Amino acid sequence: MTYFKKYPDEKGYYGQFGGSYVTPELQKEMDKINQAYFSISKSHEFISELRNIRTHFQGRPTPVYFCKNFSELLGGRVYLKREDLNFTGSHKLNHCMGEALLAKYMGKKKILAETGAGQHGVALATAAAYFGLECEIYMGEVDIAKQHPNVMRMKLLGAKVIPVTHGLKTLKEAVDAAFEAYLKDPVNSLYCIGSVLGPHPFPLMVRDFQRVIGIEAREQFFDMTGELPDAVTACVGGGSNAMGIFTGFLNDEDTELIGVEPGGRSMKVGDHAASLCCGTLGIMHGFKTYMLQDEKGDPQPVYSIASGLDYPGSGPEHCMLKDLGRVRYTTINDEECLDAFYKLSRTEGIIPALESAHAVAFAMKYAKANPKKSILVNLSGRGDKDVDFVLENFGLRE
Repeated sequence: MTYFKKYPDEKGYYGQFGGSYVTPELQKEMDKINQAYFSISKSHEFISELRNIRTHFQGRPTPVYFCKNFSELLGGRVYLKREDLNFTGSHKLNHCMGEALLAKYMGKKKILAETGAGQHGVALATAAAYFGLECEIYMGEVDIAKQHPNVMRMKLLGAKVIPVTHGLKTLKEAVDAAFEAYLKDPVNSLYCIGSVLGPHPFPLMVRDFQRVIGIEAREQFFDMTGELPDAVTACVGGGSNAMGIFTGFLNDEDTELIGVEPGGRSMKVGDHAASLCCGTLGIMHGFKTYMLQDEKGDPQPVYSIASGLDYPGSGPEHCMLKDLGRVRYTTINDEECLDAFYKLSRTEGIIPALESAHAVAFAMKYAKANPKKSILVNLSGRGDKDVDFVLENFGLRE
């Protein structure tokens, strides 16, 4: 049995992780989505339409790029999978167009979701405009202030952006609010989760839609170099971009896979969001995962300079891959992230999203330590959205 037929199992488990921990009423809707996904997504019509969208609307395939200047500065060989060139500026459109297409085939009238950095929100608003669907985006007030350009883009695209004002007013609270809104009308709406998270079948669906990254990257890298990369790395919040690229290399034992979590300001509670490195087994948002939790099992406060990474859990498949030892998870702190943000911008003319800059920062360390090896970074998003925030708070560093 192949990996993708084995995981998840029929109940949505990746080993002990995942599943569906929701109310009986919501489970009925999850079952409908699961059934629709497995029937519709295998049809020639659905696959053909999605491929057409990816080619003519999204601009796929995105290229693999060798960072000549960056590599000469560091040593080693650093390559980027340029998901920042994806239409809307990140990998998020890969699953948003797929989920919106599924909503259309299911006869839904509205799609809704949470967003942190705004990349998922922009992508879903774009998909809604494309398919003529209503769209609601829930976003924490803290993130709205940090990601003003993306908020304006969502509104311009016709989405209703709803501020979330409780708790820490960031990504976790936005997920809570979006789930509550979805429960009010699950018949006419579809909740389009923004990562490989949530109750089954969402981790499966998002992974499947994001697999295009890994499929492209493996072939492109081999065509460029005649070999596979020694290492592949990606940032991990919920983990959609990482699962997307990792899936292309899971069977290549000589390629090391490294997921990079946000180390934030410190490794103290409330100063980071490294759930895979520091979390324990728990249940949140309808699935079982490694999460940062208090003694009562409630999510702890989390933080990251990158709004898209400040989530107290991770995708269940990442949890399983950690336990299996196939993927190594580590952390990068805010200062290391910022250093990578500036260095890639100035050596290659590529401004990375702060989320992606965590993976770039790890690649910098890897390249210095391994001058004869190659590392492929999933550059999951571009940093246009972060420029104002970075310059206002940290200035133009030399």
